[in-house]
Amino acid sequence: MTSITLAQGDITRQTADAIVNAANSSLLGGGGVDGAIHRRGGPAILEECRALRSSRYGKGLPTGQAVATTAGELDAQWVIHTVGPVWSSSEDRSELLASCYRESLRVADELGARTVAFPAISTGVYRWPMDDAARIAIGTVRDTSTGVEEARFVLFDDRAYEVFAARLD
Repeated sequence: MTSITLAQGDITRQTADAIVNAANSSLLGGGGVDGAIHRRGGPAILEECRALRSSRYGKGLPTGQAVATTAGELDAQWVIHTVGPVWSSSEDRSELLASCYRESLRVADELGARTVAFPAISTGVYRWPMDDAARIAIGTVRDTSTGVEEARFVLFDDRAYEVFAARLD
């Protein structure tokens, strides 16, 4: 059974087998977690992302899917990039958000990763409400069969940490 833990702080400072990146579909970096991972991880991540774009993902990585690259200078072996959905008040995209976590765990299993650090996917510029995001994230990880021993949610601020902690109890 996967142990679910919480940490507060900068995901790029975590030590884990794999760090999950809340990527944009271009895989070429962006703002928020995506930009931070690319900046701290260095050019090796972008180089592998460019190779993925020129081969399997010419149109970008689809929302809800996941793919791995090197972790570059991060204290991890791999970065698992996943594209979260933009929150919508008129369309239920919960399954796409859940898919980000399931697909990231599937990729982690393929790699043999035992520890995975997740951000709160889609809660930044994609505006997913934190409480609903925490419900989906924790529920999906709990319900997914995986060889991952520890799934760590790394929350950037006090509010996010408190929301995830309340959902974990």
